[in-house]
Amino acid sequence: MADNKDPMIPDGDVNPIDTDYQIGQDNIVVNVGPFGLDIHNRVFAISGLAVVAFVILTLAFQNQVEPLFTGLRNWLTGNLDWFFISAANIFVVICLVLIVTPLGRVRLGGTEAQPDYGYLGWFSMLFAAGMGIGLMFFGVSEPMSHALSSFGGVSVGEDGLRTDWAPLGAAGNDPEAARQLGMAATIFHWGLHPWAIYAVMALGLALFSFNKGLPLTIRSVFYPLLGERVWGWPGHIIDILAVLATLFGLATSLGYGASQATSGLNYLFGIPMGDTTQILLVIGITAIALVSVLAGLDAGVKRLSEINMILAILLLVFVIFVGPTLLLMTGFFDNLVAYLSFLPELSNPVGREDVNFVSGWTAFYWAWWISWCPFVGMFIARVSRGRTVREFLIAVLLVPSTACVLWMTVFGGTAIDLHFSEGYTAIKDADLPLRLFTMLDALPLAEITSFIAIVLVMVFFVTSSDSGSLVIDVIAAGGKVDAPTPQRVFWCTFEGLVAIALILGGGLAALQAMAVSTGLPFTLVLLMAAFSMIKGLASEPRA
Repeated sequence: MADNKDPMIPDGDVNPIDTDYQIGQDNIVVNVGPFGLDIHNRVFAISGLAVVAFVILTLAFQNQVEPLFTGLRNWLTGNLDWFFISAANIFVVICLVLIVTPLGRVRLGGTEAQPDYGYLGWFSMLFAAGMGIGLMFFGVSEPMSHALSSFGGVSVGEDGLRTDWAPLGAAGNDPEAARQLGMAATIFHWGLHPWAIYAVMALGLALFSFNKGLPLTIRSVFYPLLGERVWGWPGHIIDILAVLATLFGLATSLGYGASQATSGLNYLFGIPMGDTTQILLVIGITAIALVSVLAGLDAGVKRLSEINMILAILLLVFVIFVGPTLLLMTGFFDNLVAYLSFLPELSNPVGREDVNFVSGWTAFYWAWWISWCPFVGMFIARVSRGRTVREFLIAVLLVPSTACVLWMTVFGGTAIDLHFSEGYTAIKDADLPLRLFTMLDALPLAEITSFIAIVLVMVFFVTSSDSGSLVIDVIAAGGKVDAPTPQRVFWCTFEGLVAIALILGGGLAALQAMAVSTGLPFTLVLLMAAFSMIKGLASEPRA
């Protein structure tokens, strides 16, 4: 940090909101021996009870809830895919427009504010918080899935609907066209759209906290629309939805991480697969996250994020050098061109024939990113004070997107090349969580790189759980950023318990169902937040 001054006190000119509300005025403060609690009486109580009830009921009725979760996910992504796709498009357009308008000159924290973190530390935290486990899980499996389904071509059922999972019109029996379409579809899910979702939430939070002087919680973004009612039940509901969306979005990622780490440990050391191993992993990693939570943001998350960036870069560079180096170097630009050329078709919300791809991949992803956005948005907001809106949006959209394109090109491109050029079919035959390790097995030093990959999954797991519990705690404490540590311990523990409940209650289908169902109401919240944030920006003095 630049210094220890209160980040909520602006530097230079701002246009603060005049409200009598004091941060923490609705909080209940309790001291039990050495432990203190400082919680928002409505938000903490309702969201905490809802989470506890969910864990108990899911564990009590494990067998009955699996078909319920699967049906819920299929209905939401099948019937509301157009809504999720349209919303994500709107967020991209808002970000691009703000970059080129005079509103881009507004500085977060006041006209004289200086950035709290240097570029390297800032970029590391942007990247590690937003995408960690997902890149490890999907880096090989998603490009491979799209390329293979595209290569397989279109198949139509008796009802006239497509039964294949290929994006757009597929690319039957043309390996190069299948590779291009597979990579373009993957980058679509990891490029501008998810980062625009995060950027809108983060920018709203940063503006209303650092410039307008409101608490660092989701409800503050709605002040231009709701006025003083934001401190009553409309605001409580917004914050409760944010807590639940964040918790279930995180639990989905922790579930993916656990299934991949279990597959890797089985692959390397013969440790048995199954729910028991996954649950023991979740418990172990949650315990490490608790230690990191106790260390705080600068000591815990920042240090872990930087360690993880170094490990991820080492693994990436290794695969570039021992894999098809020239193909990967040229493939980065080829994939960017393919992404931009297919982008209008991939982001079209209506009249699509590729029903499985749209509902099973795109709609699920957009709902998942939106359920993550209170967590990632608040995290990005907290580390972005001192940046102009233009600098903030360019960095948040382009830096992690470029890193994701590079990651998917290297890992996905290597796997696709091994399959089509070398005839190595083991990746195609492996389950999704195992595909990364199967790809690394075809390269030198497979045991070492696979072990590094498992460590990466686990450390991403810890940073996600750690920063997630920090954020949920701020919302549930009415915007207090220095709430007592036992509250963060509660949320960190329950993230692990929710992940365990969902693993036992239907595995990945249950995880996906909860991410989508909490993502749906929060999409409406985020659309309103975007409008409110633009109103707030318009009233700010510009640097």
